[in-house]
Amino acid sequence: MVAVANGAGRTPADPRRRGRRAYSRSRWAAWLSAAFWLSALSVATLANAAAAPARVVAASADYRLVGLLRGDTLSMHVSRVLDGAPVTDAVVSVEFRGRSYPATATVDGGYSISTPQLAIAGPAAFAFEIRTGDATQTLRGVLTGAPKTGSGHGRVRQLFWWVLNFSVCIGFLALLSRRRKRADS
Repeated sequence: MVAVANGAGRTPADPRRRGRRAYSRSRWAAWLSAAFWLSALSVATLANAAAAPARVVAASADYRLVGLLRGDTLSMHVSRVLDGAPVTDAVVSVEFRGRSYPATATVDGGYSISTPQLAIAGPAAFAFEIRTGDATQTLRGVLTGAPKTGSGHGRVRQLFWWVLNFSVCIGFLALLSRRRKRADS
């Protein structure tokens, strides 16, 4: 009586024994499949998300300049270090890659320049000249986080390829499991 309660009297072909293993395998397969598809969905969402704009920060004893690069336009905001107040009455010019570009004032109190030279990928060193009244200061900064050229279609295609490969492997393992179950019975 004790041997039967412990499962010692069951044979390997006993349906109660095989059913529990089959349930456990199918449960694991379902969890793995769900986890895989959720991770694939999150990676696809990240691949389609817009890239953060490249950023340049330059500072001196009096001024702090933060610039964001979007395509071929650099938007800049200048503030005083002492109190953080925006500087809206300055004349700003930007020098990079051997040329100087005058910045135009924007409605939001910042400055911007637009040139095809900004769209070229790779690191760039900037020199910002800020003139207020009779004082002139030069701030230097380096562009960080430059967006990569090209689109994200290659990443999405590669993600689709991995999803397809894992789906085929999971399907193959499910068919192999069924074949083993049929061989056991």
